[in-house]
Amino acid sequence: MSNEGEKPPLWAPWRMEYILGHKPGDARECIFCTYSTRGAKREDLVLVSQPHAYVCLNRYPFASAHLLVMPRRHTASLEDLGDEEYAALMALLRAAIAAVKRAVRPEGFNVGFNLGKVAGAGIAEHLHAHVVPRWAGDTNFMPVLADVRVMPEHLDATWAKLRPCFDDVPGEKAPAP
Repeated sequence: MSNEGEKPPLWAPWRMEYILGHKPGDARECIFCTYSTRGAKREDLVLVSQPHAYVCLNRYPFASAHLLVMPRRHTASLEDLGDEEYAALMALLRAAIAAVKRAVRPEGFNVGFNLGKVAGAGIAEHLHAHVVPRWAGDTNFMPVLADVRVMPEHLDATWAKLRPCFDDVPGEKAPAP
């Protein structure tokens, strides 16, 4: 029972996994490299894996259906990619946006790369693009007041909704639900 005037706690149980998880500079193996060697696995939230790039759900999303598109090769720089790798990454980025449009019908997107730690990259050592679908009214006061994001759907449900929308994208895929 709380005292009068006390506010109940807001729970964000996914945050502890992030707090204790891999951080830039850790000696642990790059999680994105681990995912790329395992192929398309639902437990890694990978939606499609191609020879030069792959797509997965962001385990710590800013919005539902927040995807990461990245090269399979470990590099931090766009300019380090060969022409074939760069073309494959950009083609898959375009295909991922189209798949998200089919799956969740967003009204807009934030799409981009955070290049380097000071630019906001959580895992700066492995290049990745963010695809963040947006809807009118999808932001609220929770991140400002409580450092909590309200996610309207669990990652497993989002993966199941998105996975069939990648059927027409070439590459290895985990079985659709």
